[in-house]
Amino acid sequence: MANIIGLLKMRVIKGSNLVIKDSTSSDPYVIITMGAQKLKTRHVKNDCNPAWNDELTLAITDVDVPINLTVHDKDTFTSDDQMGEAEIDIKAYVECLRTTLSGLPDGTVVDKIFPSRENSLADVSHITWKDGKLVQDMVLRLKNVATGEVELQIEWVNVPDSLVLVS
Repeated sequence: MANIIGLLKMRVIKGSNLVIKDSTSSDPYVIITMGAQKLKTRHVKNDCNPAWNDELTLAITDVDVPINLTVHDKDTFTSDDQMGEAEIDIKAYVECLRTTLSGLPDGTVVDKIFPSRENSLADVSHITWKDGKLVQDMVLRLKNVATGEVELQIEWVNVPDSLVLVS
């Protein structure tokens, strides 16, 4: 991939109140797509409140390209069922990165993003200084489904010899 400006480490932590797609439960997994990139967590059997704690990494070439998250139910004999979707917006996070902060006390909240009609947030999302880096924690409300949320954390990783987003 040419012109990578950085990597986005995404820790898909857990799902909450996901819809039941099989008779009594679901076997959920998450797919994250951005342009031609497609990443997938492992599936968790029989759990509508799964804990994935899977780390996925996207190569970022353009911060304006949407990042989409979909939750699916793994099926053995039929095609997998979709259990909802959300969009991950990293624009506020990238703006905080561009301020080139350093030396803040651990746990300092740099910015808060509030849920709105323009985003998929289910709760206030904090961009926080942690272990010398900025991270953003978010809980996304799934769309096109009765219930369901996915919790994740993102962190930027600079790539040597790439276009510089963060100095």
